[in-house]
Amino acid sequence: MKNLDTSIQYIKGVGPQMSRILARLSINTVLDIFYYLPFRYEDRSNFTAISDLKVGDIAAVKGEVKTLGNVKTKRGIDIFQLALDDTSGIIYGVWFNQPYLKKFFKPGQKIIMHGKIERYDKLQINHPQYEVLKGDESDSIHVGRIVPIYHLTQDIAQRYLRTIVYRAMSEYLKCTEEMLPTKLLARNKLVDINFALRNIHFPAKDENLKRAYKRIVFDEFFTLQLAVALKRKELSADKRGVGHIIDKEMARNFARNLPFELTEGQKRAMESIEGDMKSTRPMNRLIQGDVGSGKTVLAAYALLLTVGNGNQGAIMAPTEILAEQHYVTLTRLLMEYDVNIVLLMQGLTPKTKRETLDDIRGGRADIIIGTHALIQEGVEFKNLGIIVIDEQHKFGVSQRAHLLRPVISKASNGESAQAVPDTLLMTATPIPRTLALTVYGDLDISSIKELPPGRGEITTYWISDSEREKVYNFLREQIQKKRQAYIVCPRLEETGSLAVKSAKFMHEEFKERIFKDLKVGLIHGKMDSSKKESVMKSFKKGNIDILVSTVVIEVGIDIPNASVMVVENAERFGLSQLHQLRGRIGRGPYESYCILISDAQKEGAQKRMGAMTESGDGFEIAEEDLKLRGPGDIFGTRQHGLPEVRFGDVVRDMEIMELARKEAFLLIDKDPELKSYENRFIKDNLDKRFKGRLGLARVG
Repeated sequence: MKNLDTSIQYIKGVGPQMSRILARLSINTVLDIFYYLPFRYEDRSNFTAISDLKVGDIAAVKGEVKTLGNVKTKRGIDIFQLALDDTSGIIYGVWFNQPYLKKFFKPGQKIIMHGKIERYDKLQINHPQYEVLKGDESDSIHVGRIVPIYHLTQDIAQRYLRTIVYRAMSEYLKCTEEMLPTKLLARNKLVDINFALRNIHFPAKDENLKRAYKRIVFDEFFTLQLAVALKRKELSADKRGVGHIIDKEMARNFARNLPFELTEGQKRAMESIEGDMKSTRPMNRLIQGDVGSGKTVLAAYALLLTVGNGNQGAIMAPTEILAEQHYVTLTRLLMEYDVNIVLLMQGLTPKTKRETLDDIRGGRADIIIGTHALIQEGVEFKNLGIIVIDEQHKFGVSQRAHLLRPVISKASNGESAQAVPDTLLMTATPIPRTLALTVYGDLDISSIKELPPGRGEITTYWISDSEREKVYNFLREQIQKKRQAYIVCPRLEETGSLAVKSAKFMHEEFKERIFKDLKVGLIHGKMDSSKKESVMKSFKKGNIDILVSTVVIEVGIDIPNASVMVVENAERFGLSQLHQLRGRIGRGPYESYCILISDAQKEGAQKRMGAMTESGDGFEIAEEDLKLRGPGDIFGTRQHGLPEVRFGDVVRDMEIMELARKEAFLLIDKDPELKSYENRFIKDNLDKRFKGRLGLARVG
């Protein structure tokens, strides 16, 4: 019985030996070859009259074979040639050392040839693509149509693979079953799967190819969004949240007591946090916003809500100095409230650490701030209601999960219940819309796009290495105004290339020669934590004028006095990374300057430099970064377990992604376990097509 799992070796012209070669392309079954899609197409459908041909043209001609024969040159080269006549003129097809071709042709045949037009005494195409027409010309697959071009491996020719795909289609396409409901297809103006597969390989016209592409990509994105929808369901299924009671009067007092007015973005995020925290399902929200957009205020509010409900709150930061900064900030923001805030870090004395752990265990510590120390052995919360994770991408999945273990907590109805703490993630790296719909699709996302008033403007310049002296003069001027500066280098040590500046070299150069009258410091990732913390504290106190650094300062503390950043070899940094580095300055009221030193030659690097000078908006930068990196890089940003995207372009095909997301979430909302007959058919087909990558086996 014929089916799509049939081994490819049973297609005419394959056999055991060629099937082993096709396996290098991951083509093992008929289904595999159906979804081995062309990476481009050549339009060979428009024929040119031989009398209109020009030397150098790439053209397709159709005509009748008049004469043919083999000739051997004095050097022993076999030449086979045929004369093709289309009534407007004659052109010759010429093949070298392929005398066997003579048996494929005979006078009077109708054939199509395609290739580059040349003239050596006569008009000719050397080694043309050709096809002999037999009956219905629409069955031509190599010339005279839009022709698919596939990626190849050694020992497989383009013409051979195209023929195998065509034979598989002719014999097995009727075995393909439609997995999507008729109503869904109609709603989204999608063609059926048979039409899509035939026309993605052998489109009769350009419009058919577009419709086929939309359907194939929709199927892939639909699978992806089903996984996202199922993941969201799984996160909330059978898990009880704390179910906070929201005290509206406290919320109003909190906003009134702030020394500044909340932005509209902060107000919207605050309302979303309230809605999540009063739900009986655990909150799973990400707050994204540029450096300095006011995310910590929202964390303070969420922590205050949980403490007001008799629970504890924790905030985990990637570095000790950032944890200390949060301690100072939260103490200032919550000074009007009876809240006990403690700091849990590596450097505590044994006595202080023991007392802090006792306070956490006994519930006397309301808000606990720390780094990885929060998940070490011996840290036991009495009733953790919320965990805030700052710069969440700096922590592993297992580290985040450790804090989300269910805890005994009072639910909103007053009863004790096994509850999962709410989670609030914060990031200063804005997430492009594409990632928000896919990799981060299991999270609710709040975006803060405005910056609070009173922040200094940052102006970005891109200059060449030859203008370095101007930069040094500018640095000196700024330091004379009592400002401070960062110098960021792409590497720590020299590697033989003087063109790439190392942090150690620049530190010595500044300290011993260029700025020997100034205080120059050095910080890098190979320093132990205590040394790094010491350097940053010294910089914050103003004991360092110029801090030479690697990217270790990408996530750091507020130093309002730092107004200049110079990035050496800026072409060696990614766009989002450059923007994050730039966020280290402009934290105070002073005008600030980011100077990118780069002799970038490559187009991609030049576009990155251009984007940095043109925009200071992190959301714009994130979208541009995604465009420049391309879709192949997208899913490397998070451990997500989602199906691989092979066919669609998640940037270019955003409209199809949104259609697929709407349909997938609608489906899972109506039938979360895919139990209905119609949906089980979808489940079976998707699981078969994507070989279990979707992970649907655990439901239903």
